[in-house]
Amino acid sequence: MKPSVFQHCVLTWFDRHGRKDLPWQTDITPYRVWLSETMLQQTQVVTVIPYFQAFTARFPDLSKLAHADLDEVLQLWSGLGYYARARNLHKAAQIIHAQGHFPDTLIELMALPGIGKSTAGAILSIAFNKSTPILDGNVKRVLARFYAISGWPGNTQVSQQLWAISANLTPEQRVAEYTQAMMDLGATVCTRSKPRCEMCPLESGCLARQMRSTADFPAPRPSKLLPVKKLVFLLLHNNQQQIFLEKRPPTGIWGGLWSLPEFASTGDASDWCLANNMRIIHQQSDIVHRHTFSHYHLDYTPLTIETDHSCGHVAEDDRFFWHNDQHINTLGLPAPIKTLLLQHLNRGK
Repeated sequence: MKPSVFQHCVLTWFDRHGRKDLPWQTDITPYRVWLSETMLQQTQVVTVIPYFQAFTARFPDLSKLAHADLDEVLQLWSGLGYYARARNLHKAAQIIHAQGHFPDTLIELMALPGIGKSTAGAILSIAFNKSTPILDGNVKRVLARFYAISGWPGNTQVSQQLWAISANLTPEQRVAEYTQAMMDLGATVCTRSKPRCEMCPLESGCLARQMRSTADFPAPRPSKLLPVKKLVFLLLHNNQQQIFLEKRPPTGIWGGLWSLPEFASTGDASDWCLANNMRIIHQQSDIVHRHTFSHYHLDYTPLTIETDHSCGHVAEDDRFFWHNDQHINTLGLPAPIKTLLLQHLNRGK
C-alpha cells in the first residue's frame, strides 16, 4: 500500500470515528500537548483524564508549573505512577520558562528532561503542525501488524525499522490529525487483545490479518523473572492524631514523595522507635502486600505502632516530619502508601 493510500485510509477513518473530545484536544497548546503525552506514557486514557483536568486546573500554563513547588506537583501526580515523569515535567518547565519560548525543533525538545523522540514528535505534529513521526505503543502495534514486523519493538533493530516506516508514512498535510488518528487506531481498534479488525480502515492491506496472526505482532518483551525485595513499612501514629512520614530522595523509586520509613524487619523498626525514645503503646503487624515495579516485586509488611511521641531529634531531620491525619490527602504519596494510610485512618473512625 502506497503511503498516500495509507494516509487517506487513516484520515478518512479518523474523520468519521476518531476521538475529538478528549480534554487535551481542546484549546491545543504546546504545553497541553506535552502534558497529555507525558501523562499518557504507559497509562490509559481513562486513567489520565481526571489527572489532566486537575493538573491543568491548578497549573493552566507552563509559567504556573515552572513556579510551582515540586511537592504540589507530586501531590497532583500521586497515584498516576512513574513519578520521574512529574519530576522531569517540572524541571523541563523551569528550563523552558527561563528560555522564554517553547522549543519547536526535535533537537531542542529532546534535550529537555523526560522528552523522548516520540513525545517530541507528537508535540511538533499536534501543536506546531510540523511533519514529524511518532512511535508510541499504539503506533508500534498498528505498524508491526500491518507490515508483519517480527521481533520485540524494544530491540534496536526492530525499533529502527518501525521508525523508518513511521517516518515514511507521516504526511506533510493534516499531520496533527494523522498523528492523533494513528494513536486512536491503536487504542480503540488495533488493540493488544481482541483487535476489531473488521472495523479497521487498514484491514485489506494488513499482513498480520491476512496471515490470521494478529496475536503474534508485535512480539512480546522477552520474559524474565523479576527479583523480589522485602521491606517493612513503619506506620507510626501518635496520640495527637499525627503520622510520621519520610521524604524520599529526589531521584529513584517514588523520588520526592512522602512515604513511610522502611526497615528490613519488624524487629528493626521496633528497635528504631525505642532508640529514638518513642514509647510503644501498641504494635500490630499486617499481612504481606505486593507492589510490582517494572524491574522488581516489592513485598512489604505494614507495621503499625501507636506512640505518645510527637517531637524529638528525629523529627528535626529534614527527611522526617509528623503530619496531621487530616493533611494526608494533600501530600504527594505513592499509591500503595496512601492506601495503607487511608485504611488505617478509616479503621480508627
